[in-house]
Amino acid sequence: MDGNTATTHIAYALSDVACIYPITPSSVMGELADDWAAAGKKNLMGQTVTVRELQSEAGAAGAVHGSLVAGAMTSTFTASQGLLLMIPNMYKIAGELLPTVFHVSARALSTHALSIFGDQQDVMAARQTGFAFLCASSVQECMDIALVAHLATIESSVPFCHFFDGFRTSHEIQKIEVIDYEDIRKVVNWDKVNEFRQNAMNPEHPHQRGTAQNPDIYFQTREAANRFYDAVPDMVAEAMREISKITGREYKPFVYYGAADAENIVIAMGSVTETLRETVDYLNARGGKVGVVTVHLYRPFSVKYLGEVLPETVKRICVLDRTKEPGANGDPLYLDVVEAFANCKDIPADRKPLIIGGRYGLSSKDTTPAQMLAVFANLGANEPKNQFTVGIVDDVTFRSLPVGEEISLAKPGTFEALFFGLGADGTVGANKNSIKIIGGTTNKYCQAYFSYDSKKSGGYTSSHLRFGDLPITSPYLVTTPDFVLVRELLPDQMSAVGGCID
Repeated sequence: MDGNTATTHIAYALSDVACIYPITPSSVMGELADDWAAAGKKNLMGQTVTVRELQSEAGAAGAVHGSLVAGAMTSTFTASQGLLLMIPNMYKIAGELLPTVFHVSARALSTHALSIFGDQQDVMAARQTGFAFLCASSVQECMDIALVAHLATIESSVPFCHFFDGFRTSHEIQKIEVIDYEDIRKVVNWDKVNEFRQNAMNPEHPHQRGTAQNPDIYFQTREAANRFYDAVPDMVAEAMREISKITGREYKPFVYYGAADAENIVIAMGSVTETLRETVDYLNARGGKVGVVTVHLYRPFSVKYLGEVLPETVKRICVLDRTKEPGANGDPLYLDVVEAFANCKDIPADRKPLIIGGRYGLSSKDTTPAQMLAVFANLGANEPKNQFTVGIVDDVTFRSLPVGEEISLAKPGTFEALFFGLGADGTVGANKNSIKIIGGTTNKYCQAYFSYDSKKSGGYTSSHLRFGDLPITSPYLVTTPDFVLVRELLPDQMSAVGGCID
């Protein structure tokens, strides 16, 4: 299944109501919830989820707010400008401490141009709303971290945004382990669910809500919520431990991977961390001392849990952001890490690492091992470039890193195939069937990703398939294929893909 399907599996289980307004690339989540409800599929409460499509994302968020006030466990799915339209209601939902999860397949925002493709600009634009933010890095994590988000919001009453990279994760097909609904039932705090329902608006036991406040108390009541947010990291960590008991997969708010005595590390979140792990293995096998920290819990940002996983030997840190905040002296994750070390009393001033930041992958710009090798090379340089870009050639402001030739870091025995075609010619559909046949009828692990431009029908497409005996952790396009197929083209179609084939 893909990341959207994995996420919806969890959201459907723990929702009474889903308020939707489809927007690429999150549309699949709302569509699946609607399909399952129409087919009579039951959630964990033994009910068919009530799915309502509103007239805009703003309407969907308003309906979520109303549904929560009425005592119904409610979810929604969105991305990009759709998430921005939800921000006013997100402030209200967070301010009133209403537990919910917004599932976001993170996507670029319309700035100088529209792009339907993925990065993390949308979730970064909503980070100040009071929602907690959890990030998944892979299709498997979409399912696991979605469940963490639902468990933690029930426990804490703080609303959560669960996000993952649009297209790269939302539409990547992987062979994963599905969490059974009965296993989910065992880890839900049903007492908290009942407490939430009892707090619903009801004329039989009226209470005051949504007041107007003056300067004498507004500030105080705003600060009174601090204790709820202070408790979130520990609640998330506990939920992750419960998930680990079910799945055998270990999760923490921050996860470290690499050499125990690493001197240079990269901190990032999202699908790039899978690429970074492959790169770390490659460098450490050649005598390197490097590592990567995967951020799962982005808000509230926990200095405690970050400090627990960092090697004491670290001398240099590079923070990668998949967003751009024009005019800032650094992008969001970078600034959070800098602040964490600036105020960390446990690290003497003479041992605090050098910290640099960089940008990558805007609008689904492919992020490859060669680019991550360039990031580590820059980090180890005598004078590392700060606030760099990687993956493009910046010949205007000259901030880009030089990138070497692509290399294959696929696990031994992995077969890589690349198919070129045109939109609506059946190539993508045929390859989806192929990978599902391989995954469903053999013991092979498999991965499929489909790259196409926004013209869709008639535009250029490429299908990237991998399968093998070991788990596939390569969230980037096939650049070193074992097999290439180009469909037969009519003369007037040659120009559409000619440059790509060259």
